[in-house]
Amino acid sequence: MSTHRTLAEDGTGPSGARGAPPGPPPRTTGGRGRPGRPAVRPGTLVKIALMAVVNALGVFGILAAWREGHLGILASMVALVVVADWVYFSRRTLPLKYVLPGLAFLLVYQVYVVGYTGWVAFTNYGDGHNSTQEDAVAALLMQNERRVEGSATYPLTVVERGGELGFAVVEDGVALVGTAEEPLAVAQDATVDDGRVTEVPGATVLGRQEVLERQADVTALRVALSDDPNDGSVRTQDARTGFVSVPSLVWDAAADTMTDVTTGTVYRATSDGWFRADDGQRLNVGWRVMVGFDNFATAFGDERYAGPFLRILAWTFAFAILSVVSTFLLGLFLAITFNDTRLRGRRVYRTLLILPYAIPGFLAALLWSGMLNRSYGFVNQVLLGGAAVPWLTDPWLAKLSVLGVNLWLGFPYMFLICTGALQSLPGDVLEAAKVDGASGWRTWRSVVLPLLLIATSPLLISSFAFNFNNFTLIYMLTGGGPRFADASVPLGHTDILISMVYSVSGLDGTAAKNYGLASALSIVIFLIVATISAITFKRTKQFEEIT
Repeated sequence: MSTHRTLAEDGTGPSGARGAPPGPPPRTTGGRGRPGRPAVRPGTLVKIALMAVVNALGVFGILAAWREGHLGILASMVALVVVADWVYFSRRTLPLKYVLPGLAFLLVYQVYVVGYTGWVAFTNYGDGHNSTQEDAVAALLMQNERRVEGSATYPLTVVERGGELGFAVVEDGVALVGTAEEPLAVAQDATVDDGRVTEVPGATVLGRQEVLERQADVTALRVALSDDPNDGSVRTQDARTGFVSVPSLVWDAAADTMTDVTTGTVYRATSDGWFRADDGQRLNVGWRVMVGFDNFATAFGDERYAGPFLRILAWTFAFAILSVVSTFLLGLFLAITFNDTRLRGRRVYRTLLILPYAIPGFLAALLWSGMLNRSYGFVNQVLLGGAAVPWLTDPWLAKLSVLGVNLWLGFPYMFLICTGALQSLPGDVLEAAKVDGASGWRTWRSVVLPLLLIATSPLLISSFAFNFNNFTLIYMLTGGGPRFADASVPLGHTDILISMVYSVSGLDGTAAKNYGLASALSIVIFLIVATISAITFKRTKQFEEIT
């Protein structure tokens, strides 16, 4: 004890050197040599900045979901933001820091999309069924209006408040202001000059030129007299005088009916999302409801879709299989050829061969569409001396053209993976085959090809899935045409299932929108591709290779 005190008092360590006694390391000084908290690392500041951006985007998404009333999306966004903050500000969640971004994108862009598509597949979502029954009632009352006979006109001024157009009218000397979202209400501080509103606090009075520039919006605007849509609304045709129009339909919420006041016809709400009369007539606006398996029954049972569906399904399988086989065989042949060390200039040739792969697929398909044009295409006019071969308008030639263009676009990918697989083959195995006296063909068939397929089988399966849904090539090259002569829907001989979904959805403008049926077909495509991929993976025993 005395020795310890002597050392401590003397200030020397065990070796006799003068210094501080053993103990915890001194704390990091913070700023100008004064003791303080540990210095903040630059990486921590970057993390805080990035998480601030993530939280800002998350709050924006939460507010947007709240405004639109999407409670499921709102809850998901809140959960993602909370989990992200917990993961990246906790020291016990190091593995999750690397997994969370991919998991979040998987949930948002895959799981949610598939789940939402599955939900839409069991609804009648489409033209005439875009929203709720309340919105359908409001739209019907607005679209079916008549002017009140003998009603007075009002001096009217067009205003803009909060980015929305509105009307300011004068009734019995009192200024009333309203918009499409807010019914007319008394504006206490509005200025009335010569029987017309000239100034409204919080709103902008539009001049004549501004009104003319937005004439269509002004004439289409309706400002409700009250919260009850049956009371009517104010409209205008000249932006100077307004008149009261009332719906020609009367909504009875208790009976769930719409009555035409001019004819007396009663339209009752039905389970399929329409207002339908006893004689079968229906109003032109419906609402979204669950329809069960009706969309799937339509896809497989309705003659308008069932016939084209089976032909398109057969062509889709043929297109995907032939595309994989042709591109793989050509890519493998070129890989074997240019893998020979005796060939000079191999690097130049390899560079030239991957050029088609470097061109964007949609652009290449558009170029080939022009080159194969029957009247002025390069192939017919230059290579064939002015022939008029219907490459894209004849059903069989169009299919051959699609396969040929896809071969040109796809063989560089197969060439690259086959080249890599060939160069990674173990040399001792090939040498052992030679020592055993195997011929070149036997070595290729029994050694090289099995090892090559082990490495390329997962990629071949993914290539099949890609070509099964190769929408870009079909849409840009042929547009799905030529059209079926005996089909009542806009589908054609080169359509594959995914382009059929696009046509059925109505997004191309050729048919009425039917998102429910299109989503049902999408689910069918998903099940087909998933089943084939799972079976193929199991048969090739490549799960271990992928993981």
